[in-house]
Amino acid sequence: MKDLIIANKILNWYDINKRKLPWRKRVSNRKKQYYTLVSEFMLQQTQVATVIPYFIRFIKNIPDLETLANFDDQKLVKFWEGLGYYSRARNLKKTAQVIIKDFNKKIPSNFLELKSLPGIGDYTASAISAIAFNKPYIPLDGNIERVLKRYLYLKKEYQITKENLHLEKKIFGHSSRSSDYAQALMELGALICKPNNPNCDQCPLSSKCISFNKKDFVLNKIKKKNKDKYYLLKVFKKNQKYLLIKNTQFNFLKNFDIFPMHEVAETKNFNKDLNIKLSNMNMNIQIEYDNIFRSVTKPNWIDPKNLQNYTLPSFTKKIVNYLENHK
Repeated sequence: MKDLIIANKILNWYDINKRKLPWRKRVSNRKKQYYTLVSEFMLQQTQVATVIPYFIRFIKNIPDLETLANFDDQKLVKFWEGLGYYSRARNLKKTAQVIIKDFNKKIPSNFLELKSLPGIGDYTASAISAIAFNKPYIPLDGNIERVLKRYLYLKKEYQITKENLHLEKKIFGHSSRSSDYAQALMELGALICKPNNPNCDQCPLSSKCISFNKKDFVLNKIKKKNKDKYYLLKVFKKNQKYLLIKNTQFNFLKNFDIFPMHEVAETKNFNKDLNIKLSNMNMNIQIEYDNIFRSVTKPNWIDPKNLQNYTLPSFTKKIVNYLENHK
């Protein structure tokens, strides 16, 4: 009964306050499932406000699974450019191909089948199961974690582990409106239980929220340390153009154009020119100019004055901009 009261309070709030998002449009079930798949891939590690224009353009040009499965790789990456984490775009296309080949062109509703698809882990499988198929899953994203931590006043390190949060989320119970309920919990975290200055006076749960009653809204996180890595990056320039090569060496930005570079052990002679954070890496980069370069397969000479015309990861663009500003 208590679970039902919590769910009803949150859903009543959601019905009045939910945002109009392009993937929430009233469309056929088939389109809703496709919209959910695309939006959840885009929303991995990216905020809603950033995703909205990308999603609208993506759906306009790639309206269904069949189009996606056969879409040109370069054009696909161009539509994704600026969202980062480009492996998501490649995995999304692979997922579309698997669905067409192995699931009769229908996105599977089974959690384990969803998890078997490229780029889909526990969270994304839970989100798609709940939102697209109205199944009783509560996907634990950052927004829902925040609501849970504050509502139950979870502060200690063992309390805020993923494993424990998955156990504690049972406090939210379930609803016959599983699709709306998952989105309502996310929305509550995004609009009300914000990281800083939560709007407790508008929250449907504030009367029972321990953090509200204690007036302590500080959120503790498990400290993650980025790995320090060191790279020597070679710059070859000819006719005011920079040489890029296709990355087949590193796991990050696989098959994208980057500057020739290799990882080195930190030494006393390592002079860092710039630092770039990429995923869980703290990349310390030393730049060397060179006039002699070995032949490379499919060299790509780019003109820094026309950077917007190339399909390049932000990582490479940052280096180009650094070089242009440090001539």
